[in-house]
Amino acid sequence: MAKKQVVVIGLGRFGASVARSLYNLGHDVLAIDSNNERIQGMMGHVTYPVAGNATNDIVLRELGVPDYDTAVVAIGSDIPASIMACVILKTLGIGYIVARANNDLHGITLERIGVDKVIHPESEGGTRLAHNLFNPNLQEYLEMAPNFGLSRMRVPGEFVDKTLKELGFGSPRDKYGLAVLAIKRGRDVTLNPDVNDTLRTNDDLILAGRDELLERLPS
Repeated sequence: MAKKQVVVIGLGRFGASVARSLYNLGHDVLAIDSNNERIQGMMGHVTYPVAGNATNDIVLRELGVPDYDTAVVAIGSDIPASIMACVILKTLGIGYIVARANNDLHGITLERIGVDKVIHPESEGGTRLAHNLFNPNLQEYLEMAPNFGLSRMRVPGEFVDKTLKELGFGSPRDKYGLAVLAIKRGRDVTLNPDVNDTLRTNDDLILAGRDELLERLPS
């Protein structure tokens, strides 16, 4: 997957988790928070940690935010600041905006102002968001060790009607370097599938491997 430029606004527990995970996946991450202590804590964990007011369009322009591909607004309890930051990002022309919602009303408001994806942190953690931000097929992610995890992903269209062997899984020259632990088809689960098993539309793959290898899978 190509490296992306992502700005993360708000570095509480959720935002810091998103920012660190995106950076570890190889993306350029500009992390912004008004709290200097939080910024100090992100040194070495993101590309550019910056203390600043993300509800000021002049500040965001000076930081080069209009050149970024994606923005994650992870501001927690300050709902007006969250909404204002999203409005400014839309005005600056950011192509894809993800925002954390503090409650249902906040989430509805974010959707109405044009936020592309609304996150409710109680149901989706920062690490998981970082992994599926650029791969909508990824359904779940469980970190097992630093930079290594289990993933459940919907089979990409280009994998349909092909065997695991044809796709390069499990061969001596394994294309992806990932272990296919199971195939889920509806309510049926095939553990340790054979390399000659054929994938179908709406199948899920359960995979284990290093994060950088998981990121190479088609989105």
